[in-house]
Amino acid sequence: MSGVVFAGEAVGRAVPLVAGALGASGIAVAALPSRLAMRAELRKRWRTWAIAAPVFLGALFLGARGAFALAAALGATAVGEYVRMAGLPRAEYAVLLVAAVVLPALAWLVPAAVDGRAVDLRVVALLLVVAALPALLAGDDERGFTRCARTVFALLWIPLPLTGLVVLGDTAVAVGLAVALGDVGAWCGGTALGRRGVLARSLSPLSPSKTWAGVLGAAGATAVALGAVGAFTPVLWAAVLTGCVLGDLLESMVKREAGVKDAGSWLPGFGGLLDRIDSLLLALLLAMVVTA
Repeated sequence: MSGVVFAGEAVGRAVPLVAGALGASGIAVAALPSRLAMRAELRKRWRTWAIAAPVFLGALFLGARGAFALAAALGATAVGEYVRMAGLPRAEYAVLLVAAVVLPALAWLVPAAVDGRAVDLRVVALLLVVAALPALLAGDDERGFTRCARTVFALLWIPLPLTGLVVLGDTAVAVGLAVALGDVGAWCGGTALGRRGVLARSLSPLSPSKTWAGVLGAAGATAVALGAVGAFTPVLWAAVLTGCVLGDLLESMVKREAGVKDAGSWLPGFGGLLDRIDSLLLALLLAMVVTA
């Protein structure tokens, strides 16, 4: 599979699965009793999914250009949410915003720089220098190191993984679909099996509602999703599952330190964009590693 060649085969296989999942879940949500506390929230989430799924698949179906546009749009939005949570100045925001566009562009136009197997050392060095530059030029001896560290983390967490939408080709479709169904599987597993016993144990104090039952549900759902689009391998499945499990905890850690419940409030049923793509970011990054 060539990094930036999109044959559209994975999108074609994914469409019936996504349509079926949206249809079945839409009927289930519509049938929920009005007294159920989560009914309104679940309906909001379904409407968001009904819009997001065609946008995601449609962008990747368009090929490398569409993948670049999707990665840049997601990156720019997520960076804005992160900057607000981390309390970074405008200079760092500008750096991250430029990176959110430039890194996917490099992956598209200069595949040798970010080829899905490794990031060119020159790119890494440039990212480090650019991340430190605002604090260095400002002579910030009080928060300079914190600013630099948070900026480097953001570069590794948001723009760099999103280049996977470009370099992974059809595999990006499989990863995106598996992460989406993995989140649903985690919720179903936690609801059905996470009430008592060993499976009810929390993974981390960062997110007490995330249990081993949820991991089990995510494991099954991601395996089914990858298999349905013909992309299942044990290594890719492990990468996606790890992204599903740890991606959410990683964002929870950032939000807890920032003292916020959600990264934003504009995305119905989820909060902010980072609340929706936290697992996808880590899954894409790990997928680029294991598909070397």
